[in-house]
Amino acid sequence: MKHNSYFDGKVQSLGLNTPEGYATAGVIEPGQYSFKTDSEERMHIVAGTLKVKLPGADWQSFSRGQFFVVPAKASFEVEAAADVAYLCHYK
Repeated sequence: MKHNSYFDGKVQSLGLNTPEGYATAGVIEPGQYSFKTDSEERMHIVAGTLKVKLPGADWQSFSRGQFFVVPAKASFEVEAAADVAYLCHYK
């Protein structure tokens, strides 16, 4: 298990190996953040609502039960008005 902390602790996750590959379970505190990917990421929202700006797209909102996919070697923006919990699977 690996602990990850970003943006002065406002985004944190625990990483683990699953039968489907590496994954993280995390929480995003209110704020706007920029991320870069090494591999494809499939982010499932577990609680809350996350606004996301994927490469070449407009801002979209994703809520509990929804997911989005970020391509490898890409940058994307997220914005949370309240705490958001997520699961992220890496390809």
